[in-house]
Amino acid sequence: MLAPSIVGSLPKPSWLAAPNMLRAPWRLTGDDLTQAQDDAVRLAILEQEQAGLATVTDGEVRRRHYIWGFLDGLTGVDTENLARARSRGGRYSEITEVARVIGPVERKGPVLLDACCFARHATTRRLKVTMPGPMTIVDSVADEYYGTDRKTLAMKFAAILNAEARDLAGAGADVVQFDEPCFNIYLDEVEAWGIEALEACMEGVVAKRAVHICYGYGTPAVLAWKTKNTDWGHYGVTFPLLARSSVDQVSIECAASGVDLTVLRELGSKEVMLGAIDVGTEEVETADMVATRLRSALQHVPAERLIPCTDCGLVPRSRQASRGKMRALAEGAAIVRAELQSRTRNAVTVS
Repeated sequence: MLAPSIVGSLPKPSWLAAPNMLRAPWRLTGDDLTQAQDDAVRLAILEQEQAGLATVTDGEVRRRHYIWGFLDGLTGVDTENLARARSRGGRYSEITEVARVIGPVERKGPVLLDACCFARHATTRRLKVTMPGPMTIVDSVADEYYGTDRKTLAMKFAAILNAEARDLAGAGADVVQFDEPCFNIYLDEVEAWGIEALEACMEGVVAKRAVHICYGYGTPAVLAWKTKNTDWGHYGVTFPLLARSSVDQVSIECAASGVDLTVLRELGSKEVMLGAIDVGTEEVETADMVATRLRSALQHVPAERLIPCTDCGLVPRSRQASRGKMRALAEGAAIVRAELQSRTRNAVTVS
């Protein structure tokens, strides 16, 4: 009950890549890079365990970016010679750098399997592995090869993601999560084909199947948009659709958004990974602040289906702030858990 976890990413050590920077280049190459990544994964898992998290990830420290880190393992995608295109509906910037689809996109073999196996042997706690969802991938590439529509390309990626997810579950991943921030942007497409593509990713996956839907990393461009945004009703459109899907867990942003928590009821019987940590600031929340956020959510979601979580990935934050935020998350969850257990004991005594 109230078993805390992070969304996925953690800041990389400075000896691995430049800190506080998305898509930062590696400082090492070859075997030196591999060994450094191994060490970074061990540290990421250790810090999560020491903070008191129940489900851990490898911190995504082997990936330059949560999307490119998967695309790099496929044929036909160029993540070095980039194109410039409009993505995320122009929400955060009118034009951004995107990877290019330049040939047949194929998965010749597992992409994240070795990393999953390494992490699985590094911890006895529940393990989550994250991948970009098909809608978000399509919105993050320039298609210079197929020349097809977004749905067709998304379904191609969904088949690849499904094969990967099955392998990850077979290797011991307890949770396989698909990151779909675009579900908060292209609402018509979510209904038209986004849920269908997500279902295709999850088919036959025996692990817990999760989807993460946020309002973006804690970067300056995203934060600037959030300060001006007045419409937080996106979940009201997507949650009823997800409630009818086969997804098990839905990860959402609540700490740094203006989301009305009553919308959580629209998820029906799904498990809710509630964003109770703001990833857009170096300020570390207190445990009491986290507890307050969890109590608010418990008015709409029963404790057995509530998972305290971060709003999004912590990769843009400092390692010190990241550690503090994870501790606050676990300590806040412990406060509320103790309150609930005390009420249960008192109720038994009275009866």
